[in-house]
Amino acid sequence: MVGKFNQTPLLTIQIDEEKVMKICRERISELVKEVEGEYVFWDTPELKKRTCMSWNTIQATFFYDPRFVKRKIGSKWYYPARETRAFLVQWLLEQPL
Repeated sequence: MVGKFNQTPLLTIQIDEEKVMKICRERISELVKEVEGEYVFWDTPELKKRTCMSWNTIQATFFYDPRFVKRKIGSKWYYPARETRAFLVQWLLEQPL
């Protein structure tokens, strides 16, 4: 004989929707500020800072990789920030352990 189960919930959770919405708005605001604070492009000192590499190391490792997007304007090199970051992550993952 199969008995009937009691359908009373074992646990009841109450959520304050206003607090949840406030937390969500704050986090979204933080993310927007983070994105707005990012550079559109980096110059060479910023590239060296972001990679923690010297100029000689950068040139010896990835600078001449054809996938590495860069533009020379006058005597300065510029690197599109988003593409450069994506390239650097990919390049690092390709390096032998």
